[in-house]
Amino acid sequence: MRKSVVADASSKDEKIFAEAVRIFREKGYHATSVQDIADAVGLQKGSLYHYISSKEELLYKIFERSTGALTQELESIIASADSPTHKLHRAIEAHLTALCEQLDTYSVYLSERRALSGRTHTRVRAEGERHARLLEQIIQEGITQKDFRAVDSKMAAHAILGMCNWLYQWYSPEGRLTPHEIAVIFSDLVVDGLARRRK
Repeated sequence: MRKSVVADASSKDEKIFAEAVRIFREKGYHATSVQDIADAVGLQKGSLYHYISSKEELLYKIFERSTGALTQELESIIASADSPTHKLHRAIEAHLTALCEQLDTYSVYLSERRALSGRTHTRVRAEGERHARLLEQIIQEGITQKDFRAVDSKMAAHAILGMCNWLYQWYSPEGRLTPHEIAVIFSDLVVDGLARRRK
């Protein structure tokens, strides 16, 4: 009986999360009310607060789900014995694949992250900076090993993030290119741009 109750609660949590993502993307965070989410999952507004403490908590959960697994994957890539060039290819593909596979979640994350305040905003900002530092670490490793030419690794990392993140504005699952094909194009452009120039 206890397992059934836990499973039901977990299922309801997932439904609330999924509906929040959908409505935030369709209407925007500020235009969405707690009542909108309650109606979408078939709960009274008061009952919804049994599962969440606030609309902002839901938005933060979206951010957590968007970034947590990707951070772990980037750390795994950095820890591997791959060359910096291969690490950068893998890092870009991991980022783009995650974004394409969870397009709605990432779209809300990227378009609404400034809506958070206080401690939650600080955590989200810190996670974004962590991603940038992980990419910067790969680039710096490539410079040290002379795979890449000397560039401002911090600026290069932010340029890569900007290029990857903007995908949510135009990517369509029905488009002519797969996430992998897009990742190959992006990573080739980046690696070619960083490659040491032969005199």
